[in-house]
Amino acid sequence: MTTRSRRGPNRRSAARLLAIAAAALVLSAGTRADEPKPDKSGYSIFNPTPTDLMRDFNTDRPTKANVPWTVDAGHYLMETDVAVYGYTHGKSPPINQRNWLVLDPTFKVGLTDRVEFDLLLTGLYSNTQTHDRTTGVTRTLDGFGDTTLRTKINLWGNEGGASALTVIPLLKLPTNSGGLGNNAVEGGVISSLAIAAPYDVTIFVAPEFDALRNAGDNGRHGHYSQLINVNRLIAEKLTAYVEFYADEGTDRRERNFYTVDVAVSWIFLPGLQLDVGANIGVSDAAPALQAYFGFAARF
Repeated sequence: MTTRSRRGPNRRSAARLLAIAAAALVLSAGTRADEPKPDKSGYSIFNPTPTDLMRDFNTDRPTKANVPWTVDAGHYLMETDVAVYGYTHGKSPPINQRNWLVLDPTFKVGLTDRVEFDLLLTGLYSNTQTHDRTTGVTRTLDGFGDTTLRTKINLWGNEGGASALTVIPLLKLPTNSGGLGNNAVEGGVISSLAIAAPYDVTIFVAPEFDALRNAGDNGRHGHYSQLINVNRLIAEKLTAYVEFYADEGTDRRERNFYTVDVAVSWIFLPGLQLDVGANIGVSDAAPALQAYFGFAARF
């Protein structure tokens, strides 16, 4: 339920990928670090975490993955795509679609040491042009997107270690204009697991379940997505990402899609990240290409 094709695997696909996550977690549990950590439980939005006790700068950019680490209590983080370009060449139905999106900021605040609140604006401006190759008709939609409220709750690993886990309940509100949404209130939950792998590789596994409105009526259906993200620091302050994403649901009027995503992020200044990436469709229903660049800043 986010801008860059984070819609939601079927039960079988989700079970397979969750089994992989569980196995990796069992393997990592035996090596989880037991180093003493500072007690930061007393910090909150009203009593901010001191700068010298703040965690490393981690963001939910640039790929679809959500990291399991929260914003430090009393501190703020803003993340956004500056621009996103998408292109789809569909076979069934036979359409060409181009989409431009400008700015889709996410504002985050650390409420406690383990809980943050997020406000996501899904596109301050979006323009979608769809051309039907059979009829020759072209339709254009433009406007702004929906708003999502969510809470990220870290269960363990916020201060480092071999793994970290979070749950993220979310609620989408229909604030779109120009016909860019389905005008329904929808909700779901994401779980994000980070695993420290050999050779300084980090793996994210993040299943999501949403209750969405049906495409053809006012009924509801379960929607599932799953991703596996592999990333590594390849140079000082430069991280590369490869991600495999599956999006499937139980509404037969919606088509499943799959992408392979690549991205690079650069910590340009302390507390400022720049990034660029692309999502490549590997199924007919997926956008053939989504290219984007953006940034994140911590305050």
